[in-house]
Amino acid sequence: MPAPIRLRELIRTIRTARTQAEEREMIQKECAAIRSSFREEDNTYRCRNVAKLLYMHMLGYPAHFGQLECLKLIASQKFTDKRIGYLGAMLLLDERQDVHLLMTNCIKNDLNHSTQFVQGLALCTLGCMGSSEMCRDLAGEVEKLLKTSNSYLRKKAALCAVHVIRKVPELMEMFLPATKNLLNEKNHGVLHTSVVLLTEMCERSPDMLAHFRKLVPQLVRILKNLIMSGYSPEHDVSGISDPFLQVRILRLLRILGRNDDDSSEAMNDILAQVATNTETSKNVGNAILYETVLTIMDIKSESGLRVLAINILGRFLLNNDKNIRYVALTSLLKTVQTDHNAVQRHRSTIVDCLKDLDVSIKRRAMELSFALVNGNNIRGMMKELLYFLDSCEPEFKADCASGIFLAAEKYAPSKRWHIDTIMRVLTTAGSYVRDDAVPNLIQLITNSVEMHAYTVQRLYKAILGDYSQQPLVQVAAWCIGEYGDLLVSGQCEEEEPIQVTEDEVLDILESVLISNMSTSVTRGYALTAIMKLSTRFTSTVNRIKKVVSIYGSSIDVELQQRAVEYNALFKKYDHMRSALLERMPVMEKVTTNGPTEIVQTNGETEPAPLETKPPPSGPQPTSQANDLLDLLGGNDITPVIPTAPTSKPASAGGELLDLLGDINLTGAPATAPTPAPVPQISQPSFLLDGLSSQPLFNDITAGIPSITAYSKNGLKIEFTFERSNTNPSVTVITIQASNSTELDMTDFVFQAAVPKTFQLQLLSPSSSIVPAFNTGTITQVIKVLNPQKQQLRMRIKLTYNHKGSAMQDLAEVNNFPPQSWQ
Repeated sequence: MPAPIRLRELIRTIRTARTQAEEREMIQKECAAIRSSFREEDNTYRCRNVAKLLYMHMLGYPAHFGQLECLKLIASQKFTDKRIGYLGAMLLLDERQDVHLLMTNCIKNDLNHSTQFVQGLALCTLGCMGSSEMCRDLAGEVEKLLKTSNSYLRKKAALCAVHVIRKVPELMEMFLPATKNLLNEKNHGVLHTSVVLLTEMCERSPDMLAHFRKLVPQLVRILKNLIMSGYSPEHDVSGISDPFLQVRILRLLRILGRNDDDSSEAMNDILAQVATNTETSKNVGNAILYETVLTIMDIKSESGLRVLAINILGRFLLNNDKNIRYVALTSLLKTVQTDHNAVQRHRSTIVDCLKDLDVSIKRRAMELSFALVNGNNIRGMMKELLYFLDSCEPEFKADCASGIFLAAEKYAPSKRWHIDTIMRVLTTAGSYVRDDAVPNLIQLITNSVEMHAYTVQRLYKAILGDYSQQPLVQVAAWCIGEYGDLLVSGQCEEEEPIQVTEDEVLDILESVLISNMSTSVTRGYALTAIMKLSTRFTSTVNRIKKVVSIYGSSIDVELQQRAVEYNALFKKYDHMRSALLERMPVMEKVTTNGPTEIVQTNGETEPAPLETKPPPSGPQPTSQANDLLDLLGGNDITPVIPTAPTSKPASAGGELLDLLGDINLTGAPATAPTPAPVPQISQPSFLLDGLSSQPLFNDITAGIPSITAYSKNGLKIEFTFERSNTNPSVTVITIQASNSTELDMTDFVFQAAVPKTFQLQLLSPSSSIVPAFNTGTITQVIKVLNPQKQQLRMRIKLTYNHKGSAMQDLAEVNNFPPQSWQ
């Protein structure tokens, strides 16, 4: 049989292929020849064939049929055969294949070989693909080589020990005696691998961490020698002595100094030296400075040292390298909560990064800019962020708009400024804002009584001829419906009033109704606004009646239902119209901490968002008008998102329920369209259970196991179950939310949805902040009425702020224990 071609010739031949098919043909032909050679047990060219097979494997072609040949090469006495055999084993084998266990004896023999290079091959292979079984069998040989005086073997043995510890952590103590003298080695390769080994042991065992803290002075001395040492051609990289070893030592110091005062104190001086003496003109120096900054911020360092670290990051922001700027922004974002004032000094540089062409840098700069906003700089920062919102790419607009809303709500210097800012956002990026932006702005406007005339005039001018920003049009329609009389009367004092007639106002709202850009939701706002104007305008009531009657035959069921009910209000209940459509009162701000109860009824497929109702703040009014407002949820005029109909108690004004169903008099769209009126029903008794007295629970609950409903990104939600003693069909679920990350989760909101066959009541949570490091929990009670004893299913929605970002997630819970619903 002729000698097979050499590897170099094969590579040259494959590179001449002009098409993929031609390359495949060459590979298949060569693979056939290699198989034939393997079958004939050709020992002469086995090494050459396996080498060619490895090249084909690197090109992505199957080479599994060469696995056993690799084992034969490993068993060979020739070094060249062993080298290719071990390389093949590392590439073609892993611990999922039983073939690798056949290597154990060969590796053990080679670890005890008289030639250091053969021992090095065995150590490399074991450290690359050794399984837990192999590591247990060969850990003794590795530990023996770790104590040898040969630096070539010691550095390889240290890396192999790292792999052994990762596979079998209980073998960690075996290597403890051998690590004592590793840091005394002069060879940088051994020092480097020793630091890697110590780092691995400290990360995996608190006991090892405490044990190795006494090595901090020695590590500091090594690092100081590296900084102060002169030029060494063997270790010099761009004028810096062994930056790889410096970075590894800094990482180990970061682990040893975390939460330890003595260790942190011992390394403060050397960290300051590294931070001030490292050359920054090359990337090598920047890498060391970055690790130094991370170490300073992670240990219990002095305040001056932390300011120095943040100033280094500030210099990074001026670097031309985009990667360095991105790293600096990411690091500043992590430290802004603990060193806010130091980061504020670099605010102008951070804001300049908003103009960067790189989208990753833009996003980090935007997140950091929002984290820097406070009461002192709110006007300047909002000006920059609004400019960014106006010019940024579409994928940034939603997050930027949400951040501006949150910052404005928290730090607004005045209500007028707050309203102007949100209107500017809606005008600039109205199509990208979150669903709750509209009701939140409506609530803000309603509570700013002195700004009603100014706001309605601004909104009226904002939508003249432009209906592209639907949230802005919705807010404008709501305000015109509520305060149309102020618009027409020209009572605005904040700016020059405009002269508008009643017909011009109705023209705008009618054009919203017929515009192709208007969504069904926007049309609902406009129609309700026109209806409200029937009590605010005097000369256009007949025109309003005509518009309302036209939409009584609309193909949009939502508009049709509204129009039919409004027509009935004109004809049968005209004496109650003025009271029913009078101006909304000032709304109370609903917080997640307050004594607010959240009640919801849910659909089959989509989780219904929650409608929150603040408790009455005073004695109930006795007039007919206020009774109607109470009956129809007069205080509830800013639902976050429209919810499914909630049951209403019967009262003296109950006749309107048959007429109006679940009409939303705030101008927000009504709930899922229902052509037939909603029958008058009393509130389910389970909703009242426990509201006036402490609920009692029976003994069945003792055997109901708790479940983990959600566990992701450090947030864990657990459900525990109880059965109401007053109503066996009611299951009381207590949720406990815990946070294992290093920062608190704020503005935490838990929402839930169940199928139609259930009814659900969600009580107020104990807090809106989930403390970090599992130091506390949020508790919240859910009551579920399950009269048909069906298996529980629930969809949950979680929203919270974490590390400066707004987080939101959906999940399904289907693993309820049978005892909780049977």
